[in-house]
Amino acid sequence: MKLKTLSILLLSLSALCGCVEQQKAEFELGNGMAVVPMTVKGGVTTHYLTDYYPQWVGADKVSTDDARLQLTPLVADWSEFSVEAAAEPLVATLDVWHGESKLSIVVLGDKRDTEGSYMSTVGMEHGRVKVVAEKDVKEAVAMWQNERVADVEVADNVIYVTIPKKAVEYKRSQLRIFAASDEGRFNDVLLPLEYGVVVTDAKQIERKDHQSQVLYSLMIDRFNNGTTENDWKINSAEVLDKVDYQGGDILGIEQKIEDGFFADLGITTIWISPITQNPYDAWGQNVNPDTKFSGYHGYWPIYSTVVDKRFGTEEELRSMLSTAHDNQMNVILDYVANHLHINSPVLQAHPDWTTDLILPDGRENIALWDEQRLTTWFDKHIPTLDLERVEVCEPMTDSALHWVRNFEFDGFRHDACKHIPLDYWRMLTHKMKSSMPDRNLWQIGETYGSVELIGSYVKTGMIDSQFDFNLYHTSRDVIVDTNRSMLDIVRTVEESEAAYGSHHTMGNITGNHDKPRFISLAGGDMSLWCPDDKAEGWHREVVVGDMDKGHAGLKLLKAIITTVPGVPCIYQGDEYGVPGANDPDNRDMMRFEADNEYQQAEYAATRDLIKERRSSMPLMYGDYRTLYADDAAWVFLRHYMGEWSLVAINVRDKSCDVDVQLPTFVSCDEVGLAVATAGADIKCLGDGKLKVTLPAYGYMVANK
Repeated sequence: MKLKTLSILLLSLSALCGCVEQQKAEFELGNGMAVVPMTVKGGVTTHYLTDYYPQWVGADKVSTDDARLQLTPLVADWSEFSVEAAAEPLVATLDVWHGESKLSIVVLGDKRDTEGSYMSTVGMEHGRVKVVAEKDVKEAVAMWQNERVADVEVADNVIYVTIPKKAVEYKRSQLRIFAASDEGRFNDVLLPLEYGVVVTDAKQIERKDHQSQVLYSLMIDRFNNGTTENDWKINSAEVLDKVDYQGGDILGIEQKIEDGFFADLGITTIWISPITQNPYDAWGQNVNPDTKFSGYHGYWPIYSTVVDKRFGTEEELRSMLSTAHDNQMNVILDYVANHLHINSPVLQAHPDWTTDLILPDGRENIALWDEQRLTTWFDKHIPTLDLERVEVCEPMTDSALHWVRNFEFDGFRHDACKHIPLDYWRMLTHKMKSSMPDRNLWQIGETYGSVELIGSYVKTGMIDSQFDFNLYHTSRDVIVDTNRSMLDIVRTVEESEAAYGSHHTMGNITGNHDKPRFISLAGGDMSLWCPDDKAEGWHREVVVGDMDKGHAGLKLLKAIITTVPGVPCIYQGDEYGVPGANDPDNRDMMRFEADNEYQQAEYAATRDLIKERRSSMPLMYGDYRTLYADDAAWVFLRHYMGEWSLVAINVRDKSCDVDVQLPTFVSCDEVGLAVATAGADIKCLGDGKLKVTLPAYGYMVANK
């Protein structure tokens, strides 16, 4: 039976969550997470309550006192409802009721004011948070956790917010502020609080403060060999050594945590590749050269709840997680939900659990990524699961839940989100947050596509964030191709901010295990237009090319991803600038030292940029605003509680001088130059004017 409506799914979820009385008893738990805003267009939109409060199947009622919004329940318990909204700038709230208790959801009109839309916190005044906007404020809403703050005052272009007294009882909570002018909504403001006081010192930030994360992506088999006792290869003539097991394991990760590798770089969250049991024999086929593949990468699960013994044991996994936490680091697990290996006992017992391989027109449904997005197979040996069926979705979400319920993982990186129906994410996140409300688990997904498609997954009740491949691809193309404009990167950053929120935790990557190494593209040894970027690595040694240009380009990419909104993510080896083509050439065994002076300088630049980000409240929590952009140069501001960081980047081979005007509430009498390429400079000219000098391929981060 297909999962035609969410109502069918919610019947299943009710059995997990318990009776309505239990839901009401757990109502207050909903205030432990900051619920994402609901964006509505003029007209009627449909919404699911679990997208915002995933631990509740339903509510007694959902209401609003805003006449511009008309609410209609589509099922009796309000688990699904429609919102009819006026087509105008809009900032309002809905109230979700259980008995006499209520929590709220912020409602935003979809019109974002792109001219003069900036507002930012400038500090405290008479015990209230003061926010200054560049236009008169039509309306404003402040939220402490998920309760609307009563004491909000608007005076022309200034907003005053009084932090609720109960905030002093919480080690960490959040204050969020939303506002609109007559032209549209502003950026939103996020302030972390510590016992009711705004956090202004980056030293107060902890590993569970997700906006502060810096990810490191590693492939276990290709990272570090901690013990030879679990080493194993297929050792078959059918499998070239490049795609056989190389010996990396869980113990090897723990050793690198203990020796300070991650801490020295500034990493807060380690993303490890899948650990589930993969087949012992070879699958797939490459024609030139002729080879099959081992499952060293982990993406062909035979058993979804068993640690592959070639990576280690459950005891070693628990020890690694404990060591990471002792060193103030998170670990998230790469989990595969889209498919199982064809020899999985689950598929042997339930061969009907997969989607159809043959389409009605006779074609094989393989790699039809967009045309058959939810049914296409990756390959014949890993058929896609039909997760639109409750009887398939239930056990597969339970399998994912196993890893966070029985091990102290801090969340998931989810593989192939684009090919998995939304109701799978609703079910999994409901189970996680209902059964483990205090864990503060974070989930990031992999989806290629438009901001609309990517954003459809990013909700409190689905996935916290996704990797921003649009930002990566645009940045890559602009840095490598001189015919592209820096303005393309600026537009992409602003599209992401508008789509995912001003303080999103979207992953901003240097690359990943499915892409050619960025440095080989920037240095010119690999072409952006290569017809087969996998074949290159099989037939020749892929290098950087122009070392100066390649390493400069990779530093520019890192300067972007560590300073714009979102979470930077370093793929293993990119801290040094390891060259390579696409899979499998981008998956060579990790080396933990630089090969030359270029790699030494690349590592130092990476470390310094991460250090600057982690020591700067504006770079982690500041409001973002472009001050200047042309085809080559970009200058933007991150502002937070009266402090700011100014970032300037030049992607071309000629130096430039840029004149910048700061907002009226930002002073520049003294500017500290924190991180910069040689030759970068900044001068205050008076009246809020700055002159920024950038060398070719130069960048800088200046603080006040």
